[in-house]
Amino acid sequence: MPLPYCVYVLNSLKDHKHYIGFTMNLENRIVDHNEGKTTSTAPRRPLELIYCEFHKSKEDAMRRERYFKTTAGKKVLKLMLREALIKYKD
Repeated sequence: MPLPYCVYVLNSLKDHKHYIGFTMNLENRIVDHNEGKTTSTAPRRPLELIYCEFHKSKEDAMRRERYFKTTAGKKVLKLMLREALIKYKD
């Protein structure tokens, strides 16, 4: 049985900043972001998925999303994704 809740990280190919989100349908959510349907990311398009993790519990996924948005969580993401992020350095 697939895990329904996803925490994801997008990288803006325009400004190389990241967006952290939560969804139950990752494919549709990425399309929404890239079509400009999300106001926080519309001016930063195009966006590329660089990380996702799935959870069985909605509460666990939302807690993880909140953590990744903290200073400590952002540091952890940078360590976890350091190889993937090399190509985005200016």
